[in-house]
This record gives sequence, structure tokens and C-alpha cells, in this order.
Amino acid sequence: MRAIGYIAVNVFKESVRDKVLYNLVFFAVLLIGISFLLGQLTAGQDIKVIKDLGLAAISVFGLFISVFIGIGLVSKEVDRRSIYSLLSKPISRQQFIIGKYVGLVLTLLVNVSVMTLAYYVVLGGMAWVAGGWFLPAWEAPAVDPALLKAVAMIFLQLMMITALALLFSTFSSPILSAALTFGLYIAGHFNADLHHFDTVVASKPAGWLAKVLYYLLPNLSPLDIKAQVVHAIPVPAGYLLLNTAYALVYVTALLMGATAIFMRRDFK
Repeated sequence: MRAIGYIAVNVFKESVRDKVLYNLVFFAVLLIGISFLLGQLTAGQDIKVIKDLGLAAISVFGLFISVFIGIGLVSKEVDRRSIYSLLSKPISRQQFIIGKYVGLVLTLLVNVSVMTLAYYVVLGGMAWVAGGWFLPAWEAPAVDPALLKAVAMIFLQLMMITALALLFSTFSSPILSAALTFGLYIAGHFNADLHHFDTVVASKPAGWLAKVLYYLLPNLSPLDIKAQVVHAIPVPAGYLLLNTAYALVYVTALLMGATAIFMRRDFK
């Protein structure tokens, strides 16, 4: 655990120093600018639109950070030849992979937390300008704690994407890793269509292949509850717990795969 913690802390320090703070500042400026712009262009729906855009911005910025930092976690060490000195220390390859992943997840947690804080500040400011902290009784409150459910699900998606990027970085180049990760992110939001693909095609092999892909590819669409929370549709706790368990199991499987591939690599 000490070795994993040492690697994770170093990943966190390097990520924050290089990229994360710039993304946070850009996000805050962009969100505030869009908020005031929408306040002038919309009629009575500005806060609801800002809720949608704010959650989408957290998801998109988090995705780019996950991918572009995740794909370099292993390749950077190999290119700089620092992998040799690291592996010569009493650190196993499994600890190296897990430490890298934990460090990036910690970076994401800080990043998402700051973006969420800015998001609530903008919502509160717009609600105050509109004349109160709450929308009419039939709508969700402007500063709605239920939005945190959507943020939590976004964070779980980012954890899965980070694990995917790390997996690809153990055996491919950064460009190919980024392409594969973005491709699976998009496929993951349409994965549910594969479940009943055999009912729309005549070929049985194609139907079986779709079933296999359904279970292998990440299923991200159940983790996307932005529309529900923005429109005040209740999301059961059981649904959240089930999808949280799925995300954690999937991340564990990806890390096991990344570790197995990395242990087979020869750096001599």
C-alpha cells in the first residue's frame, strides 16, 4: 500500500502541475460566460438549460482529462526511460499499474469537485439574479442537491474511461490509445442497442457477436442520468447502487487486464 500511495501521489502532483488547473480555470470562465449569455437569450428556462450544459461540461472536460492523461501514464515512463529505475525499486508491476490509476482518479476527483463547486456557484448566482434561490414549485430547485447524483455517475464513467485508457497505454501508442478509448466511450453509450440486435438481423453469428460485444464493451448509458435529475425525475437508490457496483467491477476487470499485459512486457 505504501508503494501504491507513493506512485499515486507522484501521479497526482505531476498531473496538477501540468494540466488540471488550466482546465479548471477554463471551465469556470466558460461556464460563467455561457450562464450570463443564456440569461439574456432564454425566457424562463435559463437555469434548467444551465443545469444541462453544466453537467455536460463536467462530463466532457472530465473525459478529455481522463483520456489525455491516462494514455500517457505508462508511455511517458517508457519514453523517458524512468520505467527502468522505478521497476528496479521494491515496486511490483501490479503496484505500478494500480498506483498510476489511483493517482489519476485522485486528480479527477479534485478536478470534478472544483468544477461542481463552480457549477453550483453559477446556479446560485443565476437563481439569485432571477429573484430567488428556487424555481416555481413544479420545477426542481435551482441549487438542487440531487444534481450530485448525476455528478457521481459522471465520475464513475470517468473511472471506467480512465481504466480503459490505462489498459490501452500498456500495449499501444498514445495516439492509438486515445482513438480506442474515445471509440469505446462512444460505443458505450449505444451498447444497449446490442442487447436485442439478434431480433433485427437474420444472421445468427452476427446476433451472437452482438451479445458478446454487449457484455464486453462498457455499458455507459445507465450511468447517464443527467436528464432525470435536471427534470426532477426520481432516481432510486437501488438503481444507483447497482450501477455503482457494475462500474467498480468493470474497473477491477480492466485493471487486472492492464496488469496482466504490463507484466508480460519486456523492458530490457
